[in-house]
Amino acid sequence: MDVFSPVKPTILIVDDSPANLSLLGGLLHEHYHVKAANHGAKALKMVHQANPSLILLDIMMPDINGYEVCRILKSSALTQHIPVIFLTSKTEAENEEMGMSLGAVDYITRPINPAILLSRVRAHFVDASHARTMRINNEYLEYEVAKRARELAALQEATILALASLAEVRDVDTGNHLRRTQHYIRALATHLSGHPNFSEALSPRMIDMLFKCAPLHDIGKVGIPDRILLKPGRFEPHEYAIMKTHPTLGCDALEHAQKAASESIEFLEIAKQIVYSHHEKWDGSGYPQGLAGHAIPMPARLMALADVYDALISRRVYKPGMRHVQAVKIIVDGYATHFDPDVVEAFVHLGDEFQEIAERFADSDEELQTKACFLSTVTGDEFGNSIKQ
Repeated sequence: MDVFSPVKPTILIVDDSPANLSLLGGLLHEHYHVKAANHGAKALKMVHQANPSLILLDIMMPDINGYEVCRILKSSALTQHIPVIFLTSKTEAENEEMGMSLGAVDYITRPINPAILLSRVRAHFVDASHARTMRINNEYLEYEVAKRARELAALQEATILALASLAEVRDVDTGNHLRRTQHYIRALATHLSGHPNFSEALSPRMIDMLFKCAPLHDIGKVGIPDRILLKPGRFEPHEYAIMKTHPTLGCDALEHAQKAASESIEFLEIAKQIVYSHHEKWDGSGYPQGLAGHAIPMPARLMALADVYDALISRRVYKPGMRHVQAVKIIVDGYATHFDPDVVEAFVHLGDEFQEIAERFADSDEELQTKACFLSTVTGDEFGNSIKQ
């Protein structure tokens, strides 16, 4: 509390000598509320009740000495900010060094000069007031920074989902596909964070970014013509060639956004890796670059398995979903050919969790029907008739 405030600050005096308590109380009571404790244990109890603005602390006491009382006060977040002044007959330099090392703000030796004592107490109240103001300001700034960080994180997530929905609304998938793949990739990343080949890369921050970026994996489909993207049957070779351009289209869009930004944005770099490389295969037979093994970015290797699994088990407006056990067999058959072997092993370990995610975010009949009706209006009777067959 500010020393110039009309409300008197409180000082707690801790000394086992009644004479010293009386002397100090007489000196200080005109300017301060004075509380007294005649031993260390009592002082530690009173500090929470009296809420003193400063403590005058003797060293030599019978139960707990002043050094230990100071150490306990400074070890607690509730009391560490209270200034402590040692007031003692111990005049050796090492005693003063010990007291200051424990966090005391001053060390006054007896016999006491009343004018000097009052002056130094007053000075420490001014310092404490300034420190308190700075602490409040710092806490406010920390709150504002944390609030701004939360707002930016929310804006980032909303932007990602908005971008992802551009592709999803034109695709045969529902929005639940985005949610499922998000949770699949987080489950894989969390499990693999304990694996020696992944532990360094898969920090909690990276796992969070993977979760947020995953919905963007097919953003490039925005650039694929409806006649190909929404075709219910098999693609002709030339159609498949166009379809295979969607990773490049998506990566180019994110690259443009990254260049337009005033500074590097980490989540865009992670998103680019997922978008551009999630159709690469471990043996090098994937697209668009034909990367193999660890040359495939780690986020894309996780996304590759999550995306294929969901495509297998999910119902579409034109096909039923595959049973989990069948999907597992196909994924395992892709061990070290389509998928990273370590990622496949993690997937097998997480089989029950994958099933739970699939069930939690399963597409309802209403959602599928809504999607079918929407796509029929886009493509005409051709799509609608294929659903009925």
